[in-house]
Amino acid sequence: MERAASLPLQPPTYGNLITILSIDGGGVRGLIPGTILAFLESELQKLDGEDARIADYFDVIAGTSTGGLVAAMLTCPDETGRPLFAAEDIKQFYLDHCPRIFPQDSSPLIPVTKVVKAVSGPKYDGKYLHTIVKEKLGSTRLHDTLTNIVIPAFDIKRLQPTIFSSYEVR
Repeated sequence: MERAASLPLQPPTYGNLITILSIDGGGVRGLIPGTILAFLESELQKLDGEDARIADYFDVIAGTSTGGLVAAMLTCPDETGRPLFAAEDIKQFYLDHCPRIFPQDSSPLIPVTKVVKAVSGPKYDGKYLHTIVKEKLGSTRLHDTLTNIVIPAFDIKRLQPTIFSSYEVR
C-alpha cells in the first residue's frame, strides 16, 4: 500500500474517517504493544504484501512515554521514504535494550528509594535512552515522520504537560 504524501489533517466532517493508533506507555511494558503491533503488521502484510507497515494505515499515531518511542519508531522514514522499522523490529528493540533503558534497582531499601525518586525527579536518568534513540532514529524530526504523530509528555523543569505533534509542526 502506498501512502499519499503527508497531508495536514483537516477537521473531520460527517462521514469521513480519521484513523488513530494510540499506544500506551509503561516502560519495559512497551514490549506488549510491540508484540501486538508485530502481529497486526504481519496480518496486514498477508492482505497487502510484505512491504505493508503500520504507518501506512493510520492518519495519526500517538503514544505516551514508551508508547511515544514506539510511535516515533513506526513513523521514522528510511532513505527511500518508507518506515525505517517494521513492528517486529520494535519488539526486538525492547528485548535488546530494556535492561539498560529501564534499569532495575536491586537495593534492599527499594520502597524508600522509590518514594525519594518519585519526589525528586524522573524514574530513569535517560542517558542510555538518549544514546540509543540518536543511534536508531538519527536526525529525524517531527516534520519528517511518515504520518502525523502526537507524543504527550511532562516537562519536569516547568512542571507542566507538553505535547509534541507533527500536526502542529506542519
